[in-house]
Amino acid sequence: MLTAKQHELIRFIQARLEETGISPSFEEMKAALDLKSKSGVHRLISALEERGFIRRLPNRARALEVLKNPEDVLPDNAVPAAANDPVSAAVSRTITPPQRQPEPANDVIELPLHGRIAAGAPIEALEGQSSLPVPAALLGPGDHYALEVSGDSMIEAGIFDGDFALIKRTNTARDGEIVVALVDNEEATLKYLHKDAGMVRLDPANASYSPQVYQPGQVEVQGKLAGLLRRYH
Repeated sequence: MLTAKQHELIRFIQARLEETGISPSFEEMKAALDLKSKSGVHRLISALEERGFIRRLPNRARALEVLKNPEDVLPDNAVPAAANDPVSAAVSRTITPPQRQPEPANDVIELPLHGRIAAGAPIEALEGQSSLPVPAALLGPGDHYALEVSGDSMIEAGIFDGDFALIKRTNTARDGEIVVALVDNEEATLKYLHKDAGMVRLDPANASYSPQVYQPGQVEVQGKLAGLLRRYH
């Protein structure tokens, strides 16, 4: 039987993994359980690990995996969470038996690689026939894919030829966000999105290039920039 604190901690870890895919930090666990020091968190995690409820993934920061869930009934010596305790109430509302084990933090996800995209004059964005391994910690919630950047029109935004743009799949974006824009249903480009006097303007981040202006019906947002990967040879 788990103690009340052990029970509360494993439920908090599971809730955070289900929400973000990343286990909470020791500081977050200390605050959530109202402990005075991180050493108390270490003791709780060690006890849960010894009893086979969690495991620490080697050589990975902040990487905990829940192996099994405790029973949903609190142990006999546990004190029920107060109704006005926001942390306990939030954990109680959030936890449901998971349908599948969440991805541990810092795992690698294989993103579909959809060819090359222009950071200059638009070029065709090819449908992916390969994949790109990406650390899970770089990605937030949602569906993502990757594109290899071709050209130098976004260098002032820190996006260089040969970089891999990590794109969150969406058909909407706010003014000023960097998006994948499909132009005339055949060519794609990576640019800042602006709406200007009833037109859609795609702005480069390089003074050598001019903005591209289109009718709204000519431009379809296919995603927005979520991150970058760069290989050094």
